[in-house]
Amino acid sequence: MTTLVRHLMWTAIAAAALLAVTYALPPFRNYQLATAAAYLCATAGLTILVGLSGQLSLGHGAVMAVGAYAVALSQNRLADAGLTGNGVLVLSLALGVLAALVGGLIVGLAAARLRGPYLAGVTLAVAVALPAVTTVWAGVFHSDQGLSVYLDPPPAGLGYDFPLERWQAWLALAGALLVMLLLANLLRSRFGRSLRAVRDDEVAARLAGIDVARTQVLAFVVSAGCAGLGGGLLAVLTQSVSPGAYSLTLSLFLLMAVVVGGLGRLAGAVWGALLLVVLPDLTHTIVASLTLSPAAAQRLEGNLPLAVFGLTLIVVMIAAPGGVQGVVRRLLP
Repeated sequence: MTTLVRHLMWTAIAAAALLAVTYALPPFRNYQLATAAAYLCATAGLTILVGLSGQLSLGHGAVMAVGAYAVALSQNRLADAGLTGNGVLVLSLALGVLAALVGGLIVGLAAARLRGPYLAGVTLAVAVALPAVTTVWAGVFHSDQGLSVYLDPPPAGLGYDFPLERWQAWLALAGALLVMLLLANLLRSRFGRSLRAVRDDEVAARLAGIDVARTQVLAFVVSAGCAGLGGGLLAVLTQSVSPGAYSLTLSLFLLMAVVVGGLGRLAGAVWGALLLVVLPDLTHTIVASLTLSPAAAQRLEGNLPLAVFGLTLIVVMIAAPGGVQGVVRRLLP
């Protein structure tokens, strides 16, 4: 059995299982599942960049924003022109991926000769500059207010009472499964082997005939495309996009998620995406159980997720340096 056939088989099994799960979950849980699927696109792409090519990015939240704004603008413009439907939504998501690819190419070319903290500084600057961009072109992006995102109701063939959250979960899961399938095959290709070679030893990779700069730029582009799709799907789920939703905090969360999940493993990206949804929900439950003033509760709820995520990162790095996926691999026979 070839690698592609095996990956297709596992993707089909996962799709069938997730389809059954969406029918068993209530609407809010379906929405959470869809959100995790959108985050998975970004964490999987970041896993390729950080775990397999050895490049650090602190600006993937901004890359998600590029995809989200592209989807919002295209969806709204096409809807104003009278063009709606699932085909239009797919086109908008494709435009979001394309915009993120271009952004990733620009950042990748600028950072091709940078390493370590210098590369982190460039990507950090991208994340910090996002609110300024939306403010300068407020007529297009509506500054901090953001944009609403037009979304058609579920197809009529599914029934007039088909839950919107289940339809959103199907959309997000389809995008996440497509990303995982493509990346799993990419890692088995010559490009995937080049990524590992560059990460392990750039000098040896050059001696082996690998174009190190080209490989690193392509890693940025692939990772950005995945993040752009994740941002576009997140915009579709929330039906809005604003700078606050794609802040520096999101970039830090994404990086911590792939480390906690298991750096360098696509399965670790799955655990990281789930943690991005579960931990904020858990902290909200904790804050709701405490007797606090509204102002104190708001401050605590705003900062507690980052603190819990940081504590989780410290515990995992001490107890399980391979992340959650490393623990799972040791437990399974």
